[in-house]
Amino acid sequence: MGPHPAVAAIRLAVRRVLHDVLTEHQTDPTTAHDGREPLVLVACSGGADSMALASALAFETRKLPVRAGGITVDHGLQDGSDTRAAEVAGRMTALGLTPVEAVTVTVGREGGPEAAARDARYTALDAAAERHGAAAILLGHTRDDQAETVLLGLARGSGIRSLSGMAAVSGAAGRYRRPFLHLDRHTIRKACIAQELAVWDDPHNSDPAYTRSRLRHEGLPALEKALGKGVVEALARTAQLSRDDADALDTWAADAETSVRDEAGALECAKLSGLPPAVRRRVLRRAVIAEGAPAGSLFARHIEEVDRLITGWRGQGAINLPGRVEARRQGGRLVIRQG
Repeated sequence: MGPHPAVAAIRLAVRRVLHDVLTEHQTDPTTAHDGREPLVLVACSGGADSMALASALAFETRKLPVRAGGITVDHGLQDGSDTRAAEVAGRMTALGLTPVEAVTVTVGREGGPEAAARDARYTALDAAAERHGAAAILLGHTRDDQAETVLLGLARGSGIRSLSGMAAVSGAAGRYRRPFLHLDRHTIRKACIAQELAVWDDPHNSDPAYTRSRLRHEGLPALEKALGKGVVEALARTAQLSRDDADALDTWAADAETSVRDEAGALECAKLSGLPPAVRRRVLRRAVIAEGAPAGSLFARHIEEVDRLITGWRGQGAINLPGRVEARRQGGRLVIRQG
């Protein structure tokens, strides 16, 4: 008798990612002949999604030339979080993962509590990957998480890229992999129950003080009640379609950027005005970031203001942008520089 269908689903999802990692390792000239099996780490909070991911990783790597380890991050935001992190590390070790680490981080305040915790977590995971020479880090985001991310992007009104959600592969050199993006949270829960995995439910996930928590427990259920149970799947499908479109437009903008510059490399307003708006704004965003504006602080309204120097020129003055970057129109050229 085979494993429970939910268990089989999570294992298959992880197996596919591990095969991708192995193929990349074997074809990369820097690693193909080093004689070492690639190391894959799982980022594990102790919740159902990441514990299911850790269990599937431990199971699948017994049959593949891949080493498996785990990292749990203690954000220090709750009493006893250090003890809980140690317990999670112990559970990963019991699954057969090695190396296993519990890493403590200091969470700042920039961008709000959720963004600050996320930034601290990814910084710690990046450092762990470098420290251990990991080929990849697995993250337990599910289709439900993807749907929530799309809705949050929609609320920000930041354009099609914000609707594309989380990528299955992201980070430097494709470091982060999300095997469960096509699986729903209910399937993951069933896999944990079937394997009798001990899981910890983070109280922050049900705290109405957090935007994502309100969306999860109030927003999405209301949408499902009004529109039917297919909302989560439809939103996840929207994410993939939006990502494909955004990738195509980004490629178009990268190609167009050279054609709208003069021989000295300056941006020509007349040539920019001939581009489709979606492509032109991407060219402008790329140019502003290249001059030192932080991408995370650069919003759609900033680019719209710069775009008006091209499409709505009325002699307006310089546009001040994040990172002390300034954009102004001068003699038919768009001049972007850091002040």
